[in-house]
Amino acid sequence: MNRKHIGYILFFSLSTVLVTSCRVTRVYEAPELTTAGLFRDSISSDTNSIANLKWSQVFTDTTLQRLIGEGIANNIDLQTAYTRIHQAEAYYQQSRAAFLPTLNGNAGITRSKFSAGQGFGARPSITSFQLGTSASWEADIWGRLGSSRRANLANLLQSEAAARAVQTGVVGSIANLYFTLLALDQQLQITQQTVSNWDSTVATMRALKEAARVTEAAVVQSEAQRYAAEVTIPDLKQSIRETENAMSIILGHAPTGISRGNLLGQGQLPMMNTGVPAQLLANRPDVQQAEFSYRNAFELTNVARAAFYPALVINGNAGFASLTLLDVVNPSSIAASIGAGLAQPIFNRRLNRTNLIVAEAQQQATFLNFKNALLNAGQEVSNAISLNQAALEKVNIRTNQINALERSVQYSQELLRNGFATYTEVIQARQSLLQAELGRVNDRLQQFQSTVDLYRSLGGGWK
Repeated sequence: MNRKHIGYILFFSLSTVLVTSCRVTRVYEAPELTTAGLFRDSISSDTNSIANLKWSQVFTDTTLQRLIGEGIANNIDLQTAYTRIHQAEAYYQQSRAAFLPTLNGNAGITRSKFSAGQGFGARPSITSFQLGTSASWEADIWGRLGSSRRANLANLLQSEAAARAVQTGVVGSIANLYFTLLALDQQLQITQQTVSNWDSTVATMRALKEAARVTEAAVVQSEAQRYAAEVTIPDLKQSIRETENAMSIILGHAPTGISRGNLLGQGQLPMMNTGVPAQLLANRPDVQQAEFSYRNAFELTNVARAAFYPALVINGNAGFASLTLLDVVNPSSIAASIGAGLAQPIFNRRLNRTNLIVAEAQQQATFLNFKNALLNAGQEVSNAISLNQAALEKVNIRTNQINALERSVQYSQELLRNGFATYTEVIQARQSLLQAELGRVNDRLQQFQSTVDLYRSLGGGWK
């Protein structure tokens, strides 16, 4: 091939590249979504957010810190999310390599037999030998390859955000289960102490019955209440066991016992600073994941749109070809070719049109999913704030209730000994006290869990 032909091809290629000024792909811009009023009844402009704290700063219990660290290292779901990152990264690297030409080496031998007419009677068969390379390169005229690369980058970023979302879930689940175990331990201890107290009450009833102060019905009724408290102990132990098993799975190992502290020894968790709603876009991984999904769909729409335009492909071959093996590498056996071609879709049974319609619909769906993810995040934050406020309101009320019930138990027992109260008053007072003490544990658990839920819903736990 002479220089003139090569010049024609280069001129043709450069002229085609100049058409890129008529770009058919669109530049991605992040969609504008309003975050005003996303947190219900919250008008704070303070940008300090609990989500910006590391999980080790939020949860200061060293045992809980060890469990969270173990969960991040061994959780199966999190490890699975990391494998998806590796897959997405491989696809992204492949899309980057699409801008480079392909290069193939080839070597072959061909044996051909001709008919009498083809060989003109002189050469009925022929053997040829080939050794060379071939190359092909597609010019990204309309931005199809660039859009594909950006789509794969968005997919990679989406996978990374998904892994961060899994980690925030792991941290939140371990913390919630840990505090649940502490609450169950405390409730078990209260119930066991209540059973012991009922033993004293039963003994008192028997003494009063012997003194003819109460009837046998009072003794039997007190015994029944004692058993009513005791019968809840197996259920509490079962709940503890099931909670330990659930945490074990999150930690990535077979069900086993979980070491832990106690509820009364827990300090206060950090202040529930929510920041401003707009920070969810930067802190909350599942919201980021939804935006990257929209970005991926946006770029895939560009790819579908570019498929309507011609593709420029430049092909080249160079190597040796000979009829004898010994002459394969002879300079006279060198053969080469270069060419360029445009492939313009004309009629392909509506395939490109269908792909574009589907891509645009998927882009709209991912946008709606992004919007929904942001709304759900605002709902979870609002619920956590309200739950914490409800727990705080119940603390003082519950304390006053327990103080009153403790006095009621004490007074009713003294009145019973002196004959001024019935046994039913003692039983009711003690039963009410047990329920209130168990309720106080639930209130404390609610405080901890609302802080954990707020920390997770704001996007904390992955930094």
